[in-house]
Amino acid sequence: MKPTLLDCTFRDGGYYNNWDFPAEIWGPYFHSMEAAGIDYVEVGLRSLEGGGAFKGPFAFSRDEFIAALDIPASLRVGVMVNAAELVKHADGVVEAARQLFAERDKSPVELVRVACHVHEVEFALPACDWLKSVGYRVGLNLMQVADRSDQEIRSIAELVSRSKVDVLYFADSLGSLQPADCSRIIDLLRAHWQGEIGIHTHDNMGRAVANTIQALDDGVTWLDSTVTGMGRGPGNAQTEYLVVELDERRGTQANVAPLLRLIREFFQPMKQQYGWGSNLFYYLAGRHGIHPSFVQEMLSDCRYGDEDILAAIAHLRDQGGGKKFSVAALNAARHMTAGSGEGVWQPRSIISGREVLIVGTGPGVTRHRAAIESYIRRSRPFVLGLNAVASLSDGLIEMRAACHPVRLLADLVHHTRQQEALVAPGSMFASFTPNMGKKQLLDFEVSIAPGTFEFSETRAVIPSPLTLAYALAVATSGDASRILLAGFDGYGAGDPRMKEIRDVFMSYSEHPQAREVISITPTAHDIRSTSVYAM
Repeated sequence: MKPTLLDCTFRDGGYYNNWDFPAEIWGPYFHSMEAAGIDYVEVGLRSLEGGGAFKGPFAFSRDEFIAALDIPASLRVGVMVNAAELVKHADGVVEAARQLFAERDKSPVELVRVACHVHEVEFALPACDWLKSVGYRVGLNLMQVADRSDQEIRSIAELVSRSKVDVLYFADSLGSLQPADCSRIIDLLRAHWQGEIGIHTHDNMGRAVANTIQALDDGVTWLDSTVTGMGRGPGNAQTEYLVVELDERRGTQANVAPLLRLIREFFQPMKQQYGWGSNLFYYLAGRHGIHPSFVQEMLSDCRYGDEDILAAIAHLRDQGGGKKFSVAALNAARHMTAGSGEGVWQPRSIISGREVLIVGTGPGVTRHRAAIESYIRRSRPFVLGLNAVASLSDGLIEMRAACHPVRLLADLVHHTRQQEALVAPGSMFASFTPNMGKKQLLDFEVSIAPGTFEFSETRAVIPSPLTLAYALAVATSGDASRILLAGFDGYGAGDPRMKEIRDVFMSYSEHPQAREVISITPTAHDIRSTSVYAM
């Protein structure tokens, strides 16, 4: 059969811009789709849920909104509804569908696709049948089927075969499938389903187009894509690539010039702004069956460095809780340092009664290096450097602190070249033992509890996985006389790292064992400060 190409840019791409595409894009997008030979455009979601954060018009795709769009007559229109919204409706799935959709002859929409997790299929099918009865073409999109057993997939196909669904889609939701996996799933669906099959691929591992073409070769006739791949996480098969691939198969010669112009003028700037597209993080997420929204969320949050993202992916992989995105699971992954035992090293053995200078990575250290070094030589504080920061002369940093296993690995070469001892939680080395040569490793254990500091001789509880919090704990458990900070300049207004560090300082200051904390270089943090030049 002639393949049907469905572009769902305004629906799947909306996960990046809250479905608030600028109006100047609308007309050029629809006309470029017509020129490229696209059969259907899925203009967005259809939803009754309007609460929470702002979402643009394509999150709801009301009939009156669609009717006012400049959509060429030859281009067919679809929307998607999430089965979860139908299933939880107080009056049942059919009544939910009635509230969402008028009869087909009163609507500009021709196709309705219902996105289902496997456990929702049985409950969503009556809504699919009602939609078909009032004139819509109906698709059922199966999500996250990659980790389902062969028998489960056959059973789903048998169940759907007794419905009025027109197209049975399967989605590579986690971007983990290979072409051979697509072929296997198609064969399993074909055991009971004789209707048309569609595929929706994600590009975590760079296989979205290859998987789509393999599915086409295996008899799939509905193919999803988005412009430049814009879609949740790493995105989808790129419409511009599929159009070229399908020209010969469809016996057409698409006019891609308007599409290329649309990409150059609108979508490339948006891609630079939002950053969709595959990368190593999405690749690892796909390989380990982790929902791409975890990576998308971390990439958009400046609190997560590369090491944080790698560590969170490893945690989600090991804990097996990454198949469904949730903020709680993401926070648990970020706070994965969770040593339950006691450490070995007692900071008091070296620090007791001494002033501690914690050296950070901010530009204030470099700008005022001479004065800081002069103070160290004069006053002989205990100097604790964060991670492998190397902004002072050799021999002036007495010890380094690290509490992030992936950051430690990233800094390993630097650590092995530095002579000073390293204090770190022993639980970091439970799954790996870094080769650090003759460097002395001191085990001071730590666990994470938001909003909490606790101190004992060989361990501490800290509110955040920040190395700053760990260093404050080392100094306090070591009975420091006071704590000085250098190189904690702060960040720009609105940067979430400012709030996180503020919360660390606030939690620390409220503890009865807290020491006086003073910044001796410029800082935007709400802490006491003085000048290194006055000391």
